[in-house]
Amino acid sequence: MDFEKVEHYDNLEMSYISNLSGGYISKNTHVLNEIDLNKLNRFILEKSVYGTPIFKLGSGGNKILILSGVHGNELPPQIANIKLLNELVAKKINNTLFFIPFAAPKATMDNRRFFNTLDLNRAAHVNNSLSNVIVQKIEELGIHFVGDFHSTAFNSNPGVESIFSTKSPTPESFLIASYISKDVGCEIISLDSAGESYKGAVEDVCNLNGIPAITGEVLSPFSTVGDGSVERSLLQMKSFLSYFGI
Repeated sequence: MDFEKVEHYDNLEMSYISNLSGGYISKNTHVLNEIDLNKLNRFILEKSVYGTPIFKLGSGGNKILILSGVHGNELPPQIANIKLLNELVAKKINNTLFFIPFAAPKATMDNRRFFNTLDLNRAAHVNNSLSNVIVQKIEELGIHFVGDFHSTAFNSNPGVESIFSTKSPTPESFLIASYISKDVGCEIISLDSAGESYKGAVEDVCNLNGIPAITGEVLSPFSTVGDGSVERSLLQMKSFLSYFGI
């Protein structure tokens, strides 16, 4: 998987997970209204038209992925992901951070949960689904840890701000989730074994493949941005990185 340097940024590179998932994020005004249209964000929006971009920041140390947009209508973490990249892009990073702000840009554009009729967080085990391709790239890149960030409505599952984790086969998933839960003050939802309750979730498939992963959830109505939800998602992401001393 080849990365190219992003012009005007010393430490930032990008590549594509897929060229079959692109969409005009700017058509989703809920997202557009929440981000600054600076040079970097305009670049991200432009590249998302042609597929699922992945950004690489820093080098050495742990390889860590911040993922969002697996469900296109869960908007706060996608906005938070862009904000986090903006905060870190000019800083010296002693680890290697990967960012996928929009897992399925077309789904985000359409403000829909599904991509090509698939719930990507139940399809990561299905060959050639977009979430399966993401997992394949995670393995190809040798990523050590994955944080997959979502939002949940009051009347849905889980319906509370929380961190999902599993204890087996990757016990560090639980340790990471425990750290974030205590750090930001949200519930921890810990399952004994990956894949038993949520077959095909990106987190679970990563854990089953020996890559410790967690799922962060913040409260927000689907297809819109609830008050404070972007800030809470950003806190979860920063706490996830803080676990690794970043």
